[in-house]
Amino acid sequence: MVKLLSEFPAISTESWEKAIREDLKGVDDAGKLIWHSQEGIDVKPYYRAEDLADLNFLDSAPGDFPFVRGTRASGGWRIREQIDAIDPEEANSAARCAVAAGAEEIAFAHAAVTNASDLGILLANLGEVPVHFSHPSPAMIRLVVDRMKRRQSRIPRSAALDWSADPAFSAEVISTAPGEFVPFTIRAQEYQNSGATAVEEIAFALASGVDFLAEMEERGVPPDRAAQSVAFSFAMGPEFFMQIAKLRAFRMAWAQAAARFGVARDHARARIYALTSRWNRTVYDPHNNMLRATTEAMSAILGGADSIYIVPFDECYNVGDETSRRLARNAQIILKQEAHLARVADPGGGSYYLEALTQSIAQRAWKQLQEIEAAGGYRKSTAQIEQTLDQRKDAQVKSVIARKRILTGTNRFANAAEQAFERVGGAIVHDSIRAALPFEELRMRIERHTRQSGRSPRILLAEIGDAKMRSARSGFASEFFACAGLSTEIRRFETAPEIAAVAADLIVLCSSDPEYLAIATELLAAMALRGSTTPVLIAGHPESAGQLRTLGITEFVHLRSNPVEVLTRLQQLLGIGQ
Repeated sequence: MVKLLSEFPAISTESWEKAIREDLKGVDDAGKLIWHSQEGIDVKPYYRAEDLADLNFLDSAPGDFPFVRGTRASGGWRIREQIDAIDPEEANSAARCAVAAGAEEIAFAHAAVTNASDLGILLANLGEVPVHFSHPSPAMIRLVVDRMKRRQSRIPRSAALDWSADPAFSAEVISTAPGEFVPFTIRAQEYQNSGATAVEEIAFALASGVDFLAEMEERGVPPDRAAQSVAFSFAMGPEFFMQIAKLRAFRMAWAQAAARFGVARDHARARIYALTSRWNRTVYDPHNNMLRATTEAMSAILGGADSIYIVPFDECYNVGDETSRRLARNAQIILKQEAHLARVADPGGGSYYLEALTQSIAQRAWKQLQEIEAAGGYRKSTAQIEQTLDQRKDAQVKSVIARKRILTGTNRFANAAEQAFERVGGAIVHDSIRAALPFEELRMRIERHTRQSGRSPRILLAEIGDAKMRSARSGFASEFFACAGLSTEIRRFETAPEIAAVAADLIVLCSSDPEYLAIATELLAAMALRGSTTPVLIAGHPESAGQLRTLGITEFVHLRSNPVEVLTRLQQLLGIGQ
């Protein structure tokens, strides 16, 4: 191997940069190739060994402190299935079916357990399968602890109890529960679904975890025991490598934070439950949700999550569909059994890019943690954290509306002919988490109008003038209207009077900026002679926009348009109500 590599001379960074400048014809590569991420990290187009010079975790192995490469020496994760049934018997039956179909861990989300008998029914015949309780009450926690102690069970059990709701009870649970029970989960997925950056997700989760360790220390709980009693749940977003690095960076930062409390290195392993994101799920073109979930699950796998739950693709409108649950489960089975992603621990280890990205995220998150600690800790900073999340959520929604952040099939590349009325029961669920909601409401109004009126609006995209610009403008306008479920008809014309002769509910002129004023003047005059009051729009925003508005042009559709606002006004203009 050494001899083989010696045949390839080393290439300096200067040589690479020179080649880039030549390819870009002298343009500075920073402006074109560096990605300025919302985390504040400038991601370079390539990384070299010199970028890892200051990293001190490179020699660590999977399963070794600080666990950046995973908490186990081998690869693998548990396939989690969430059971939504309320009745204990129904929930148990659904869980056993899921296990038989490949699930390796069960999360009971809403099972009603009021006594030991209910709990026994819920857990019957699940064997050695780990079980998680997603929304437990203190009474349920006591029942679980009592059952595990009486049966001396070694089967892993966990819960998503909020430790901060009652710290005294939390300390009591730790002191009485067997070591196999992890009663607390810090739900970092709520940060991601609110638009937080990867750095903020880690910082907020760390801050909550540090508060937990400090509170338990004050109540006399040994630090090792406290650290073993908490897990973290993260939602995985669409930024593939950023999400992989997020989990790696969190494990490293948590290990360092736990060590500061005197937690033994072997007990400073972060337990991470991962699930696919909910903010980017869409009602229209919903099978794209499966594609999104697959890449998000892969990020969780390569990032080293302990267990993973893929949210069914149709959960945003059809909770409980067995087919979609099976597809979600099978996606993980394929990734594990057919793609063999469980064979290797930390498969991204050694990637200059991933290692550098992990370090950058961890450093920024640690700095933000220190700022939260200086302000009094997580609980005293809750108002500020919520304000930050509100700002992030608003920015995320605005980015989706402006079509800067793409939701394929919703705000870009939409299928205008698609109908969702039947599958959603005629109404979109108002879930504040999902960013697609404004576009979905536009489309549902169109569907209701079409059902009531018996026809869809006829929108004519009239190509005229400059050959290059007219095609570009009609293509843009067609996709723009499709976001609201409005189909368009593209036709080419030689003269404005020809356009005026076409019967349509809306006319969109598609031409070049210099030609618009003359064409619109002639078109509106021809329409006036015919007595036509059809609204006319312009695809673009020419310098003559003021004059065109004076003539009677209704709207301008262009890159800087707010699609939701423009399309809402157009719906009102076409008589399409709520």
